[in-house]
Amino acid sequence: MTKNRIKRFSPLQQISHIFLMITFLVQSATGLGRMYMETGWGQRLCWLFGGYEAAGEVHIWVGIIMLCGFVLHVLYLFYKVDWKGFPESLFGPDSMLPRPADIKEFFQHVAWFFGLRKPPDFDRWGYWEKFDYWAVFWGMVVIGVTGLLLAWPLAASRIMPGWGLNVALWVHRIEALLAMGHVFVIHFFIAHLRRHNFPMNRTMFEGSADLDATRHERPAWVSRLESQGRLSGLLVSEAGIGQRVVFFVFGYAAVAIGVYLLIGALANARYIHW
Repeated sequence: MTKNRIKRFSPLQQISHIFLMITFLVQSATGLGRMYMETGWGQRLCWLFGGYEAAGEVHIWVGIIMLCGFVLHVLYLFYKVDWKGFPESLFGPDSMLPRPADIKEFFQHVAWFFGLRKPPDFDRWGYWEKFDYWAVFWGMVVIGVTGLLLAWPLAASRIMPGWGLNVALWVHRIEALLAMGHVFVIHFFIAHLRRHNFPMNRTMFEGSADLDATRHERPAWVSRLESQGRLSGLLVSEAGIGQRVVFFVFGYAAVAIGVYLLIGALANARYIHW
């Protein structure tokens, strides 16, 4: 088979993404169901998980599973660090840490939107991908800590005043709504609904991206790999038709659930006593 795709994500990274997708959708559905319990829409969401109390239990335990996954991810990061080249390795082109070049590329990209500059020569990671990654990283810390306090309020009240739980509730709720809004609107659009990605960007599911498209979108990365003699080792064949069907069904099921939750939350927002 023709090797016309370039390997971009490892199997472990693909599994981590699927894990995050599923747990995030479950948390979104159970959290919104309880938040909107005064509405018929919220009651139907909770019913899917066995009712209001059961949805709360699912929310807590899936949240704990998410936090365990986050801890494993942090350990994975420490494992992947090039300690021999530390700390310079943290700021190389393969790192997800923001660099001054990302700021330059952002403004150049915006100028390109208006036809004022040529597009940036992106390397392996674009500035928006780094933003997505660190938004999730930060969000896991904020939502995780506040969620644990709210899950066991009596234990939490021994180390903080009662009003602290009220603050934790609002921080948890606001951060969760921001996360859902970003994922269900911005991330879904950038990943799948842009013209050159439509009908779906299979990169994370398949682990590889079309070589010609990558050469166009990330010329600095492909050029660097070619100069290092590494490009040929990263070329792979396209997944079979059966696998691609699974990717489309699973991916668009997630998109459909996210859009349903977004529209339902907006349509019923007037019934919520904030």
